[in-house]
Amino acid sequence: MSVRVDAKKSDEVPSGPKWLSVLARIVKGPKPENVPAVVGTVGAFIGLADIAAGVIPRFRWSRVHALSEVLPGSVTQLAAAGSIIVGILLLMLAHGLKRAKQQAWLAAVILLPIGAAAQALYRHSHIGAVLSLLLFVYLLRHRKSFLALPDPRSRWKALANFILMGGASFGLGWVIVGSHADKMVGDPPVIEQIEHVIWGLFGFEGSIRYTDHVDYTVGYSLGALGLLTVATTAYLAFRPAYPAAVLTEEDEDRLRELLAKHGERDSLGHFALRRDKSVVFSPSGKAAVSYRVVSGVMLASGDPIGDVEAWPGAIEQFMELAKRHSWTPAVAGCSETGGEVWARETGLDALEMGDEAIVDVADFSLSGRSMRNVRQMVKRIERNGYTTKVRRVGDLNAEELEAVQKAANAWRDTEDERGFSMALGRIGDPKDLDAIIATAHKDPEEGEEPSPFGDLKAMQHYVPWGKDGSSLELMRRDRSADPGMNELLIVAFLQAAPDLDVKRMSLNFAFFRSALERGSKLGAGPVVRVQRTALIFLSRWFQIESLYKFNEKFRPRWEPRFVVFPNSRDLPRIGFAMMQAEGFLELPRLMRRRPAHLKSVDQADDALEAQAEVTRAA
Repeated sequence: MSVRVDAKKSDEVPSGPKWLSVLARIVKGPKPENVPAVVGTVGAFIGLADIAAGVIPRFRWSRVHALSEVLPGSVTQLAAAGSIIVGILLLMLAHGLKRAKQQAWLAAVILLPIGAAAQALYRHSHIGAVLSLLLFVYLLRHRKSFLALPDPRSRWKALANFILMGGASFGLGWVIVGSHADKMVGDPPVIEQIEHVIWGLFGFEGSIRYTDHVDYTVGYSLGALGLLTVATTAYLAFRPAYPAAVLTEEDEDRLRELLAKHGERDSLGHFALRRDKSVVFSPSGKAAVSYRVVSGVMLASGDPIGDVEAWPGAIEQFMELAKRHSWTPAVAGCSETGGEVWARETGLDALEMGDEAIVDVADFSLSGRSMRNVRQMVKRIERNGYTTKVRRVGDLNAEELEAVQKAANAWRDTEDERGFSMALGRIGDPKDLDAIIATAHKDPEEGEEPSPFGDLKAMQHYVPWGKDGSSLELMRRDRSADPGMNELLIVAFLQAAPDLDVKRMSLNFAFFRSALERGSKLGAGPVVRVQRTALIFLSRWFQIESLYKFNEKFRPRWEPRFVVFPNSRDLPRIGFAMMQAEGFLELPRLMRRRPAHLKSVDQADDALEAQAEVTRAA
C-alpha cells in the first residue's frame, strides 16, 4: 500500500524536486569557475548601457526631475561624459574579467560606482545605477575568483590601442554630435560636424553651437574621449614590463642534462631548446615542459622532457602557471603516450592532428618500384654535376659554417624564421655542434654569374634525437638550383647515417594525413571525402597535401601526433595560436614583437659573426 501511495505522489508532482534544484542553483549562483565569464558578460552589458546613457539625449522622469533642478548644470553635463568613459572602459575590461585578471577586477570595482553615479545624475536611471551597484557588490563577494596575473607586456598594444581607440572615439564622437542635431544652431554640413568632432577630441571648441547648454555636454564628452585615448595609450606604453617567455642559460643547461638522459623518447625533445620558449620544471627537477604564450594560449610542444615518472609533476606546474595567468593550456604535437599522460593528469581532451614521418636507416633503400621516382630524380641531379656533403656542425670550418648560415638566411621565404614544434631557429651554435648539416654543391658553369655563397646550392639542418637519431629541422635551397634538392639531401643524409651512428630520422609532420589517405581510397565514405576535399582546398595556402606527398616518397612509418586542449570551444583559439607560433599567420610588423634573441636583421648577422668567431677559436 505504501508503495502505491508513493507512486501516486510522484505522478502528481513529477517535477517538484527538479524545480527545487533549479531554483536552488539560481539562488546559489554560477559555479566558482564560471564566475569570471558571467561577470565579464554582465560588465560588457553595463558598459553598453553606460555609453547609451551618455550618448542618447537624456529624458527626465517626473519623480526625479527635482534632483536636476538643485544640481549645477555642469554636474549633469560632466556626468554624461563620465557615463561614456566608464562604459568604454568596462567594455575594454570585459575580456580581462572573463580571464579572471586581478587588474581588471580592481579597475571594475573602481569604475562601477562612478558609472552608477553618472547614470543617476545624467540619465536619472535607477535601473542602470542599481545594476552597476549589484555587479560591484558581486565582484567584492567573489574577490577570490579574480587572481590571474597580468600577461607579459607587448609594445604593439599601445600603438594598436591608439589607432583602434582613436577610431572608436571619433565614431562615437560623431554619434554624440549627431544625436543632438535638434539642438544645433542652423544646419551645419557633414564636413563641419567632422571638424567639430576632431577639434573636440583634442580639447578645443568647434564651430557648431547648440541651445539649452548642450555645448557643454558635447564638449565634455568629446574631450573625455580624447583624454581616454591618450591615457590608455600611455598606460599600455609605460606600464611595468612583465618578463616575456625566454629560455635562460641556466634553464637551457638543465634541459640539456635531461635530454642527455631521456632524449631518445621524443624526436621533438631538442626543439625545447628554442630560446624564445620558456620552461617549467617538476619539483624534483627530473622533468620539464617547455612552452610559449601566444594570444593568451599557453602552448607546449611535444612530450614533457625527462623521466616519465616525473612528468606529472612538470605537468602540474604547467597547469598551475596557466591558471595563475588565466592562460588557455594546450599541447601541440605530443605522442600517444604523452597525450595519455596529459589527459590523465589534467582532464584535458586530445585530438589527433596528424602523423610524424620516421625513416629507419636500416630499412631505407633506393631500390624497388616504390622508390623509382626518388631514385631517378637523385640520379638526374647527380648527372647535372651536383655533389653532397653530410657532416657534424663541429666538423665544418669557420668559413664553411658562416657561408651556410648566411645562405640559410638569404634563402628564407619570409622575413622571420618559421616553426615552433619542429624548428630550432639557429644554426651553428657552439652548444649544438653535434647537429648535422647536409649541403649540396655545384661549381658555376662557364659564363654563369658566381653565387655570393660559392658553390653552395642547398642545405639541410638536423638536430639530435637522443644518441642515435636525428630530426630534420630546416631545409633551404637556392631558387636557381635544379628541382629535387631536398630529395637529394635527404637521400644523402640517409646514406651517410650509418657512418654518423644515426639509426632513425624524423622528417616532418603530415597534418591530417589519415584523412587525406582514407579519403583517396576506393569506397571512402562521404564524411571522409568531404574532409579530404576541405584539406585539399586549404592546401592552396598551407602545406598540407604537398607535405604529406613529399614525406610519403621516402616510405616512412607514421607515428600519430595529438593536440591536447581543455574544451572543444577552445579549439579555434588554440588553432589560431598554433598557426601564429608556427609562422603560418603573421601579424603586421607594427602589431607584433620581435623575438628577444632576434631584434633585427643586423643583430642576427652580428650573432652569426659571433658564433663563427667562437667556432673558429674552438
